[in-house]
Amino acid sequence: MIELAQIPTRAPEGLKKKEVKAEAKRLAKRLAQLQYLLYAEKKHSVLVVFQGMDTSGKDGATRNAFRYCSPSGVSAYSFKKPTDLEFAHDFLWRVQKSSPAKGDIQIFVRSHYEDILIQRVHAWIDEKRVKARMDAINAYERNLTLDNQTLVIKFYMHLSREHQQVKMQERIDDPLKQWKHNPDDWKEAELWDNYRKCYEDAINWSEIPWYIIPVDQRWYRNYLITKILVERLEALQMQLPVLAIQ
Repeated sequence: MIELAQIPTRAPEGLKKKEVKAEAKRLAKRLAQLQYLLYAEKKHSVLVVFQGMDTSGKDGATRNAFRYCSPSGVSAYSFKKPTDLEFAHDFLWRVQKSSPAKGDIQIFVRSHYEDILIQRVHAWIDEKRVKARMDAINAYERNLTLDNQTLVIKFYMHLSREHQQVKMQERIDDPLKQWKHNPDDWKEAELWDNYRKCYEDAINWSEIPWYIIPVDQRWYRNYLITKILVERLEALQMQLPVLAIQ
């Protein structure tokens, strides 16, 4: 049973920032090579999920890990408030149509887990529906894995409450970040304990395990995420297709 309060939000002691950043860059280039193999071989697809509190760095992690990858075969979808059309369907409808095809990497910035997080925190759905949705999420991910050879890699961006306050204030003080400022984020931040509990449940109820990523130091976050992505894609043992010449 994972207890988020027991997991550090910072890098282990003794790491050298300069060396870790250099290794993260090397890994990002290796990830680009693996993405090329994935796109060429077209035997597997990859779904990468970034989920976490406001200011946990989901967009930044995406930009950093995939900075050398080709735009062909990599796409990101940012889940926001459902549209009227999406509200008229079941909660997984907008997710399923964004699932990756073979050869592709699909990145979810926030994800299908939003529907058992924000809706649960605000009591817009009851606990019976939360459990039913969790069952549906597990079934969806299981089907991706078994039916379409999809590698599902889920990252929980583990942020401290103190660091969140610092990053939110930056959105007020820094002119380059003011466009990100949303007064409602401060209201949501007051519900920190409720969100933490709901995230913890989502992680513990999942069939496919999550990676818990300490994100208070962005250089370590970038390194760890890219390292995991490289290791998981290398494990597929992909090969370039060979042309059969008659």
